[in-house]
Order: sequence, then structure tokens, then C-alpha cells
Amino acid sequence: MFQDVKLAIAPIGWTNDDMPELGGEITFEQCVSEMALAGFSGSEVGNKYPRDTEVLKKALGLRGLEIASAWFSAFLTSKPYEETTKAFIEHRDFLYEMGAKVIVVSEQGNSIQGQMETPLFEQKPVFTEEEWTLLVEGIHLLGDLAAEKGMKIVYHHHMGTGIQTAQEIDRLMTDTDPKKVSLLYDTGHLVFSGENHLHVLEKHMDRIHHVHLKDVRIDVANEVREGKLSFLQAVKEGVFTVPGDGVIDFKPVFEKLEGAGYKGWFVVEAEQDPAKANPLEYALKARDYIREQSGL
Repeated sequence: MFQDVKLAIAPIGWTNDDMPELGGEITFEQCVSEMALAGFSGSEVGNKYPRDTEVLKKALGLRGLEIASAWFSAFLTSKPYEETTKAFIEHRDFLYEMGAKVIVVSEQGNSIQGQMETPLFEQKPVFTEEEWTLLVEGIHLLGDLAAEKGMKIVYHHHMGTGIQTAQEIDRLMTDTDPKKVSLLYDTGHLVFSGENHLHVLEKHMDRIHHVHLKDVRIDVANEVREGKLSFLQAVKEGVFTVPGDGVIDFKPVFEKLEGAGYKGWFVVEAEQDPAKANPLEYALKARDYIREQSGL
């Protein structure tokens, strides 16, 4: 049985940050109320969440929810460090005030994840040696800034970015200081990319301090690759879904994490079109499956 593990769900299943038209009619209050109703104790932060921490704390407190973390877009390879660090400090302080312990970071320099027409696999960015140097030095700076508040950064490998594949994750972990840079393990992004997600889990277990639980509809993933679709088109087509509704067997994931003594958050993060996949229905489906497979 897991000790010191909490279960959250991301608001991206209700309203999509990259495509606000998906779930545009769904209010913040409906979103967090349905999270609580489905049996989750935490949330990440979406674009409709109040930025006033007292207002947000009250809304979440009424529903027994906490903030697990929130996404931060870094541009360490494409903009001056000062631009990223200034934005990061503001983001860090907001999360610190909300009680979060980790900060999700993803390098967005040259990213194609937000481009509607750019083929995901054919035009995936690949960092040059100069960009790798900028990334590693910059991510260490962010790690130092997080440590000032007793927090960790957890790097989010992500489709359509320079850190997507197992090989790229390996290099990032090799080149960075474990005291400054941790890893976010995302099942869905690894499987969609064509990686062995369990191999990545085992290899980098000691660096993993945040987990996104995301399932994949493999038939859609294959169509995306063959049809040269973009990441956003893939999401609209339903490439991602909640645990228990796709191709991934999460039981060995839970067993390996439990055996390693993982502590922290599990976050169900499955961006779908809420008009096609009712958010409450899928949140309940995920909650039931996780309970069955992990005992949480």
C-alpha cells in the first residue's frame, strides 16, 4: 500500500489550456466541484483558476482540494535567461503560497506542441549542442530558484518538444544535477512517442518526484503518425484518455512506484474534448480504475 501518496486530477479534461474552445463553456466552479465529487483530493492549475491565492484557497478548501503543481513554460534555449527566470519566480511564489512542493517545467524553445498544422513526428524539434548547453545551465538556475522555497522542479518530457524520447530524457538526466532537477514521469507521452514507459520508469526511478497518469488510444496514435497530424489535432481526435480506458496496463506502473517508495502526487491528466468525453464521467472512470489497480 502506498504511503504519502495523494491523488489529483488536472483541469485540462474540463477546459484545454492550449485550445480554450474545448470546454470553453465549463466554469472553474463546475470543474473543481466535479473533481471533488469524483473522489480526488488535488488539482493542477488551469487557465480559469483564480490567481488570487486567497480566493483560490477558499474555493478549493470548500471542496477539500489542494494544488499539486502547475505547468511552467521555459524558453531557456530561445530567449534570454532573464525572461524565463522572472516569470518563473512569479510562478514559483504562487505555487509556494498554494502549498505545492514541486513545479512542473517544460522547455518550449522551438516547441511545436501548440501549432495546429505542424506534423508532430516529422517536425519534432531536436536540440543542437548549443541548445543543450543553454537548457542544462538554465534548468540548473531554475532548480536553484525552486530550492530557495524548499521546492523541486520536475521536468515534463512532452510530445512535440526537444525532450520527448527516452534517449532525450536519458541525456537530460545525465547532464543535470539530481539535487537541482527532478523528473515528471508521464505514461501517456512516453507511449504516444513510441517509448517503453516501464524502462524509463525503472531507469530514472530515483529522479521521479511527480507522476502524470495518462492513457493512450493506440489506434488514434497510429493514425496521427500515419496521417502526419499535429499534437493539437491528435488531442482533438482523442489520442489521450484516462487510465483504464486505453492501451496501458497501469498495474506494473503502480507496483514499481510502490516498491520504490514513491511519495508525492499522482495526477490524472488526460486532455480530451469534453464534448466527446464527459469530464465527470471520465474522472469517475479513472478514480475507480486507480482504486482497483493500486488500492489508493
